[in-house]
Amino acid sequence: MLYRKLLRPLLFRFPAEKAHHITFSILGFAQRIPGLLSIIRLFNQPSAQCGIELLGIKFPSRVGLAAGLDKDAKAINAFGAMGFGFIEVGTVTPKPQAGNPQPRLFRLPKDHALINRMGFNNEGLDAMVSRLKSVDPRIVVGGNIGKNKDTSNEKAHEDYTACVRGLKGLVDYLVVNLSSPNTPGLRALQDKEPLMHLLAEVMRENKEGEHPVPVFLKVAPDINFGQADDIIDVATSTGISGLIVSNTTVSREGLNTSSDEIEKIGMGGLSGKPLMGKSTELLRYFKSKAPSNMVLIASGGIMDPKDAKEKMEAGASLVQLYTGFVYEGPSLVKRINKLLSAKG
Repeated sequence: MLYRKLLRPLLFRFPAEKAHHITFSILGFAQRIPGLLSIIRLFNQPSAQCGIELLGIKFPSRVGLAAGLDKDAKAINAFGAMGFGFIEVGTVTPKPQAGNPQPRLFRLPKDHALINRMGFNNEGLDAMVSRLKSVDPRIVVGGNIGKNKDTSNEKAHEDYTACVRGLKGLVDYLVVNLSSPNTPGLRALQDKEPLMHLLAEVMRENKEGEHPVPVFLKVAPDINFGQADDIIDVATSTGISGLIVSNTTVSREGLNTSSDEIEKIGMGGLSGKPLMGKSTELLRYFKSKAPSNMVLIASGGIMDPKDAKEKMEAGASLVQLYTGFVYEGPSLVKRINKLLSAKG
């Protein structure tokens, strides 16, 4: 309530990316105050009924933070104190990169949505590795990995395997991101042949040495069922643990925001409430076709506890928040956890 009535109106007075940086400044400050996160955690700790064990990982809650919000692993401890059961950081690339020119993040309040074309802006693998070493060990962390913009698709596997090497032993699971619409040509890697090659290389690197972890593939919501079948075949053949359904969409159908404003914003991935139906339909398809041991994580359009429940009924074992968290704040995490606790 405090967030929606006071903080959100203040933050929404700033451009979206500026508000993001202000928020992270506040979270960073909170992390430096001795004992503060422990107090916050006391009021947000999920009950035992919220938890689940999957792939050898004990998730204290089935509600996680999606990749893209904490790109550089700067506020994991703060988010963990808010009741999230797991935090997915990234997308990280081997080398630092600035991303696309600003402005590149836009709110659509009439639609409870965002459009972004960030372009994998991040401080690089080495910076993330350094921060992950000081994360509260109670927090389940996922590492979302990508390729640098100047790396060709033919050499993309080199970037992904470099990220696997760097993050193994520091994260609980890895996510291969080939579905962002904001890196030119990236989604072409979802085609069956390049996908098979890339995931095979990622899995080979993951199994080298110590600390192999579950590997997920994050898929685009804009694929058709035939492409989904190919992804299931590749996922099964390469032995990855599961899928995250889904990333942002390039579709602009059914929006309340005027077409003139949408045209002015331009390219980018759409997230939030308008994505709920499309991503959930794809989730149901994957559940109906994928092997029963393939873990599905739902991301896309979860704006209230009923949405989270619908995702789980559609086949998700875990859910992730991004845009819903931007619009609703930490109370959304607590409300979903309360619903899960009531269900037992």
